[in-house]
Amino acid sequence: MKASIFITCICDSMFPQVGQAMVRVLEKLGVTLDFPPDQTCCGQPALSSGYWEYARPVAETMLAAFRDSKYVVAPAGSCITAVKEYYPLLFADNPEQYRQAKELSAKIYEFSEFVVRILNKQDVGARFPHRVTYHSSCHARRFLNTDKYVQLLLSNVKEIDFVPLPHEEACCGFGGTFSVKLPEISEAMVDEKARNILETKADVLVGVDLSCLMNIDGRLKKQKSDIRVMHVAELLDEGLRT
Repeated sequence: MKASIFITCICDSMFPQVGQAMVRVLEKLGVTLDFPPDQTCCGQPALSSGYWEYARPVAETMLAAFRDSKYVVAPAGSCITAVKEYYPLLFADNPEQYRQAKELSAKIYEFSEFVVRILNKQDVGARFPHRVTYHSSCHARRFLNTDKYVQLLLSNVKEIDFVPLPHEEACCGFGGTFSVKLPEISEAMVDEKARNILETKADVLVGVDLSCLMNIDGRLKKQKSDIRVMHVAELLDEGLRT
């Protein structure tokens, strides 16, 4: 099995340990990985803000970078949603680029979906003896429908004490540029999310979108909480090395 890693901007610049964890888990599961060096931002910030003319050249770079990849795996539902949902629309007037966009959208996967659907692994052999709750991010839940794969992976982790998060489906308030344009609403949303997390008395909050996890982690830290905030790849990686 061969696959290419799409590392995403926020992972590359702020959470490189998540990319490293994802690589270790996938290699442990027998995947041979490569990293196309020409990859760049997926263009999601520009796309979600309505600046499609600025997103188009960035997306063209992505199409070229992953043209020869059989599978593409990334640690972020929001970036994958940008590729799957918006690239075909972005290139709707160009038949060749539209074809390339459809090809990339068909072979790009969020990490947990790739492990369960493509590698056919529900139990990776991890052990994680901690109380864990899960934040369901908007793109993973509403666009990709990948929550079920995360839940399967977590349910098979040995010794995990999993507790459901009240109002799991609620947005954390980040929403990319939403948090900048409407900070008061965003702050109220993440406050509510933090309260629900604290209610679970979990030791660890896990998720699949780093922007959401960054937002929530910042709020929890301001409230002097010592809850660990982890990407699911980090949890599995630590569980495989325990």
